[in-house]
Amino acid sequence: MRIALIHALKHSIVPVEEAFARLWPQATIANLLDDTLSADLARDGALTDAMTDRFLTLARYARRCGADGILFTCSAFGPCIEACARDLGPVPVLKPNEAMIDEALALAGSSARIGLLATFAPTLTSMPPEFATAAPGTTVIPCLAEGSLAALDRGDFAEHDRLAAAAAAQSLKDCDIIALGQFSLARVAPLVAEATGRPILTTPDSAVRKLQRMLGATPA
Repeated sequence: MRIALIHALKHSIVPVEEAFARLWPQATIANLLDDTLSADLARDGALTDAMTDRFLTLARYARRCGADGILFTCSAFGPCIEACARDLGPVPVLKPNEAMIDEALALAGSSARIGLLATFAPTLTSMPPEFATAAPGTTVIPCLAEGSLAALDRGDFAEHDRLAAAAAAQSLKDCDIIALGQFSLARVAPLVAEATGRPILTTPDSAVRKLQRMLGATPA
């Protein structure tokens, strides 16, 4: 089984590769990276038709290379990914966070208070409506870990982790469950759990499990 992983941030690659290694080592994974996508979104301030065209180009290329399923790993591009899913159906095309949303609702219920921790600000615009669509009774508590992504960009992993855990401890302790909104945040799941005492979900693990189910693969 060949799974294409399409990234807008280079920091997403290692966490999702680790999730596949633990949960689905039999899968063959192929990484595609365009790290100008996130920078261009931050510059433009909104998703554009041109951005959707870029996503379609990446998804079609992945399919031509033999992908049985496609997983996008940056959570700020939901409408672009939905366009790819429509274009390539019935090939499974997953948004990075849709599987985690499913798991959060299954664990905490449709009227839960869900903490959403992110390091990339547009994620806090794109993801809450997805929770609301899946379960209108949920309350999403957004939390931006200021400076955390910049620390990761300069290779200061300890500072990235410290800032993320501190932001969660300050804002998300009263939530029923905490969803980590970037693949790159998976590394801080234990620290956030310790800082908040809340159950934690990560996008890589949830996404791998959902792809396994969709493609009829046997869990490792």
